[in-house]
Amino acid sequence: MFHPTVARLTYRALLGRRRALILFALPALLVVLAVAVRVLAGADDSTAGGILGVFALGTMVPLIGVIAGTGAIGPEIDDGSVVYLLAKPVSRPTIIITKLLVAIGVTVVFSAVPVLLAGFLLNGNSQQIAVGYAVAAAIASVAYSALFLLFGTITRHAVVFGLVYALVWESLVGNLIPGAKTLSVQQWALAVGQKAAAEGAIASDVQLPLAISLLVALTVAATWYASRRLKALTLAGEE
Repeated sequence: MFHPTVARLTYRALLGRRRALILFALPALLVVLAVAVRVLAGADDSTAGGILGVFALGTMVPLIGVIAGTGAIGPEIDDGSVVYLLAKPVSRPTIIITKLLVAIGVTVVFSAVPVLLAGFLLNGNSQQIAVGYAVAAAIASVAYSALFLLFGTITRHAVVFGLVYALVWESLVGNLIPGAKTLSVQQWALAVGQKAAAEGAIASDVQLPLAISLLVALTVAATWYASRRLKALTLAGEE
């Protein structure tokens, strides 16, 4: 279910000059912000939790997920080069799973690793806050990659839909409306990160069993449907 050639081409597309600049810019901004806050305000658990929860997990991680998830397949569909890939003797599920694994890897590296570094810079990992939020970022990276990869297969405006979801639903609605928090990837990831941090250091509005179930369900369903859409795309092209 993993194809090295597809993976190599996907990595090359994701780490091209334009996307690489954005991918590096967001984590760099987080690290610079962490250094500035530590120098100006000193180590503070509350401040560290606010920056890692609101900016890093609430904004940076979903944005990186949008870039990696949609960029793994969206441009190939837009410019028609996906036809050459589909002509190869590679199953559609293998293509999707390979691209998903690449998107997850890129998202984790550019989100969870900087979050961990920023957490150590902010408060030296007091109460395991850095580790907890890094775990949450890694978990969220999986779900976001699957969701935004799906967007890339169903619409040519995947980036727009991804940004609306990331900035409106996750950053705004999912944080302000109580009922919507249950359907927020951020809250699901926080439930997992909560267990990695000290008691009371990280809070989530979703219980851990439900959060894990929803994370798995979203990832599996998005991957499955993306494979079906890719098959449909092939049939449409042949017709």
